[in-house]
Amino acid sequence: MDFVQCLLPDMSTKILTCLDDPSDLIRVSAVSSSWREFVIGNGLCKHLCLKRFPEISSVANMIEVENRVVPMVSQSEKTAEWLFLERDHRVYAFLTRGLSNCVKEDCLVDAIHASSTDNYPEESILNTLKPGDRVDYRASYWSSRGESDPTVPETLTYKLISKLCLISEIHVQPFQAYFQFGIPIYSSKAMKFRVGHPNVKIDVESDNGHESAAAQGSYCDKFVWTYTSPEFPIAQENILQKFKLPEPVLCVGGILQVELLGRVQRQQLDGLYYICVSHVQVVGRPLLPTFDVEILDEAGKCNLKYCPVERSLCQSSKKSSEGGESGSPRFHRFRASLRGWEQMILNTLLGARADLVDDDSDEDDV
Repeated sequence: MDFVQCLLPDMSTKILTCLDDPSDLIRVSAVSSSWREFVIGNGLCKHLCLKRFPEISSVANMIEVENRVVPMVSQSEKTAEWLFLERDHRVYAFLTRGLSNCVKEDCLVDAIHASSTDNYPEESILNTLKPGDRVDYRASYWSSRGESDPTVPETLTYKLISKLCLISEIHVQPFQAYFQFGIPIYSSKAMKFRVGHPNVKIDVESDNGHESAAAQGSYCDKFVWTYTSPEFPIAQENILQKFKLPEPVLCVGGILQVELLGRVQRQQLDGLYYICVSHVQVVGRPLLPTFDVEILDEAGKCNLKYCPVERSLCQSSKKSSEGGESGSPRFHRFRASLRGWEQMILNTLLGARADLVDDDSDEDDV
């Protein structure tokens, strides 16, 4: 019995929303034309994506860039509404797959700003990007300015490796001043973090921006925070302390800020309280490079730009010919898997055979 044809639409939708893998939805849409129309028409891939990653609800529109795959059916034979549904189905399927299957890695790519720095640049926030507390027999850490009030917080702001990152863990290592009497550890009492996007254009590539921005009034006004975590207590220990989130958080915009709350260690020399951090790490899954985000307004509405996997793989293939990690057998297996998955989606959605350009071919058209 074809339950999609026999049951009421609400019941069929309830059955199919039990699937939690985008690959399963693509297989369902390949069963028959009626099942394909049902999956696309009811936006099941979008529903699955929003269920797993609710922060994606801020996406206002989808844009396909340089999609050279032409369906056999004339565009005039399809309504504009159906074309939008097909596009959303295709992109949300890739988005869910792209976030679910990426390998976890350190998502920090640059340090933007510290709320204060005691001795710049020797004790800059840039030191927190390097693992450990020593580099070439020299102490490597960030230090806040001294405060007589132990409740004064500090913030460290970072740029993530992608504008879309699914964050699962935050790691912080307090610094132990092995060169001071008593070998004190300048940790904070607790930590919480925020994720968001720039409110105005910020030059994060300039080294001067790490320190000079401290004098530009309220630096937090330059960002819009879309998520704030609960507080995590920090132990006064010189180890990389790991804080795993109850549920992964999707950062839309590529900016993360660590707020350090409370001070526990007073420096013997001046009697002031300091916070020192030797390393910060953000573990998560960056979105595949076939996606980009364009922020539209301060509320976090954004366009999700999707570029076909083929273009990214061609660029990676070019890099591999010049030498590098992309030439490894593991990379080629990963690339072949993505291309095969893309082929299955396109064949199913377009209702016709779509021949993708081979990475090693000199042809530019389908």
